[in-house]
Amino acid sequence: MAIRIAPSVLSADFAHLGRDIEMINRSEADWFHVDVMDGVFVPNISFGMPVIKALKQHATKPLDVHLMIVQPERYISEFAQAGADVLTVHYEASTHLHRTVQQIKKEGMMAGVALNPHTPVNLLGDILTELDLVLVMSVNPGFGGQQFIEQTYRKIESLREMIIRQGAHCLIEVDGGVGPGNTKALYQAGAQVLVAGNAVFSAPDPAAAIAALKVLS
Repeated sequence: MAIRIAPSVLSADFAHLGRDIEMINRSEADWFHVDVMDGVFVPNISFGMPVIKALKQHATKPLDVHLMIVQPERYISEFAQAGADVLTVHYEASTHLHRTVQQIKKEGMMAGVALNPHTPVNLLGDILTELDLVLVMSVNPGFGGQQFIEQTYRKIESLREMIIRQGAHCLIEVDGGVGPGNTKALYQAGAQVLVAGNAVFSAPDPAAAIAALKVLS
């Protein structure tokens, strides 16, 4: 399967958000990646349903919504109504993870679970076959522009082995510090979806940067 690139809207220019949305629409990107932060689970606040609704009106590609919030189960229906196509919750924030995953699927969205850098992949053993996606955080969540954590490669390899062993069908997504220097290695380790923020939006030609990331993988 070809690698999927999901530019992170959090790194876009919010003074020209419409322009950046159109750039992603026209580019070789596959998804829009949308980070929702509450200032509690992570030390930052981003945006919520109103921005996602506005994005949905103009985006021609799926919205990959990553919830970095406590008690995400409270808002699953609202995010579905706002237009999320993929909804990912954190293992660390979900007390009743299986129930939450089933709620996401009932709302017609792909269900993902994210793991912080310190959380081992084997904790997903009992739910892996229920998931559509596992998001491996390769930085500590909350802020863009952080340095990639090298241990991530081994974590992806272990996760891929688990998926094969269990006959699961979930995608492996990686978020944090993704750029031209590591996309090929991430793909070879088993990553199938790459979230790219600064590598796209700080480039002189963001659309060309997206195309280059797909080639590099």
